[in-house]
Amino acid sequence: MSTLTALALYAAYINILSFGLFWFDKRAARAGRWRISEQTLLAISLLGGSPGAMAARHMFRHKTRKEPFRTRLALIIVLQVATAAVGTLALQGHLDAIASVF
Repeated sequence: MSTLTALALYAAYINILSFGLFWFDKRAARAGRWRISEQTLLAISLLGGSPGAMAARHMFRHKTRKEPFRTRLALIIVLQVATAAVGTLALQGHLDAIASVF
């Protein structure tokens, strides 16, 4: 299995998990049952599940006004976008160096 395939599978898994946890937590909240901790929801988002978290928040209207959860999730997304941007720039630098050899 290629690295790209493994990353795509991981991204799919973590986002489905994130979406599912938000769905479960919303159902539990409505039923007055045991809830998933905000720390767990944020940890899954930090591990790459932020797109799934945002989709679930929007679809289920869950944790949309809850502070500081909202701000922490936004900071996680900013951190992920910044990391992706830096990684892309670093990769571009390596690709430019490799291309200059040829």
